[in-house]
Parts: sequence; C-alpha cells; structure tokens
Amino acid sequence: MSNPTGRYEPLARVAFDDGWQSLEELPPFTTTVATDTARKVITRNESPDISFDRSINPYRGCEHGCVYCFARPTHAYLGLSPGLDFESKLFMKPDAPELLARELAAKGYAPKTIAIGTNTDPYQPIERKTGLMRRILEVLEAAGHPVGIVTKSDLILRDVDILARMAERRLVRVALSVTTLDRGLARTMEPRAPTPPRRLAALRGLAEAGVPTTVMVAPVIPAINDAEIERILDAAAAAGVESAGYVLLRLPLEVRDLFQDWLRTHYPDRERRVFTLMRQMRGGKDYDATFGRRMTGSGPYAWMLGRRFETACARLGLNLSRTPLTTEHFVPPRDPTARQLELF
Repeated sequence: MSNPTGRYEPLARVAFDDGWQSLEELPPFTTTVATDTARKVITRNESPDISFDRSINPYRGCEHGCVYCFARPTHAYLGLSPGLDFESKLFMKPDAPELLARELAAKGYAPKTIAIGTNTDPYQPIERKTGLMRRILEVLEAAGHPVGIVTKSDLILRDVDILARMAERRLVRVALSVTTLDRGLARTMEPRAPTPPRRLAALRGLAEAGVPTTVMVAPVIPAINDAEIERILDAAAAAGVESAGYVLLRLPLEVRDLFQDWLRTHYPDRERRVFTLMRQMRGGKDYDATFGRRMTGSGPYAWMLGRRFETACARLGLNLSRTPLTTEHFVPPRDPTARQLELF
C-alpha cells in the first residue's frame, strides 16, 4: 500500500527507490492511536438510499487495511494520507459511551436505530485493548435503544452475551461482510482482516445465539470476486443468516488510484477488464456517487449482478423476512449531573 499525500495538503511527496536503501533498512510497520476529542458521538445523515439516519463511529482509520475501503478519503480531512496513514494512524473516541449516554438523555431525543460500523470497523484489532464497543453496547442495552452493527471481525463474538440479550428484545441486528472465500485474495485485498472462515464462524455463532444476522457480499468487484456471489451466499445460508445484501465496488477520490495500484501489483492482467466493466456500470466514469445508483450501479452488467444475487437469495430462502427492531423499550439514561444534585 502506498501513502500518497492528502488532497488538501499544499505539497505532495512521492517516494521512490533510488537504489540506496534495501528492504532490510525499511522501518517496521507501526500503528499509533490518538484521541479524537469530538463533543458529540452520534452523526446524522440525510442520504435517501441508506436505511438509517444516525450512526456512531468509535474509531477513525482502520487497521484491517482493505484496499477498496470507501472511508479512506476521510483521513485527508485530518491532513493525513488515505493510504498507509489510514491503516496506521488511528483515532479513537475514549469517552464515546459517556457522550452517547448524554445525547440519549437529551430532552426531545427521539429513538431510532443507530448504525455502527458504516464507516470504519468498530471491531478492528484495537478494540481488543480498548473495549470501547462493548461499553457502547452496555449504554444502548441499558437504554433499550436499537442498534445495527456492520463488521468484518469475529471479535464481535466477545460481546455475544450482550447481543443475545438485546436480540431477545429486538434491539440488535448484525451484518458481516464476506468479500471472498479465497484465502489468497482475502490476504492481499484485506490484509489484516479476519479470514473468510472466521467471519462465517462468527455468523454461525451469532445466529446460534439468536441474533438476527445478515451477510454482506461487499464489495462486488467485477473480474475479481463477482464469480463468488453464489458461493458466498451458500456458505452464509449454511451458517444460519436470515438475510443478505450486496454493494458494488465504490472508488471515490483517492480510493480509485490506490485500488488501481493494487490491481497492477496483484492482478495486472485484469486491470483493464476491471475498469472497463466498472465504467460500464458507472455511466462511463470510474465512480458515480448519485443516490440510488452508487450502491448497485447501472447498465446491463450491473443488472446481471443484481439478478444473480436475487436468484441465489430466493433459492436459499434469504430475505423472505426480516426481524424488525423496536424502540418500545427505550428509557433515556439518567443525566449524570442530575444524580449529583440528588446528593444535596
């Protein structure tokens, strides 16, 4: 993975091999974690083609290092690179649970499903040390607030006790992204994410615990993993998922060049084919961010992918029903300042 300068920086630095430095002299890959001092933790959106209007992202940046991640360009807002910086220079919100409790307790707050993991993975490796996601779930469980979680990590099974209790009250749904069943492809495309078998095992463990589960075949990349759609759905159905979804590869801003560099390195014979098909599905462009088309594309090839996905789901009995989440259990958390006043 390269480390191009962020698009807002006045100077661009390009690394090249001048022959004087050997691979042995390269510094080891390290990860740093800084504090994100956000004053609010719930982010609102008005996008018409997604099913939620609020989300939480406990972390900025993601150690999984997925080359196609559409969240990479957000690191440019911090003066950092969407390349290696996105994977190694992370930010966390250590007081996210407290901020969440305060926002849920605010006068006039109307509960509605909160999405977590829609930008960066809440169960990336750093979560093993911080336990930030578990603390957030504890706040949501205590408040009876519904949540939808998206992840690639089997670390979510650590919190299956909370998730199972929330599922009994229809307060949680979990989606795991399974991009490929090919270990080699997964290793190069998602270098530090859990392997496909571990993700399928996580789906099985959640389903057995009574947690409504969804498999996301995402992203679908033509000429790379689109041939696996049916196999992934077969494996997920065997693990007990009740629903499935898919998202076409998205290449906004810097992601386009990063992904192209990855293709040239690992699949040089397919680079032209991949981009030709992508442009067919994106109105002649590498990416089309138009609402309603950005997730699935348009044109004959996109239509074929959609029909294949729908046919496989129908054969497997997926998406026939979907466990609805409820807000009927919501009780606003008590304001910590109010508790202090009770002492007088």
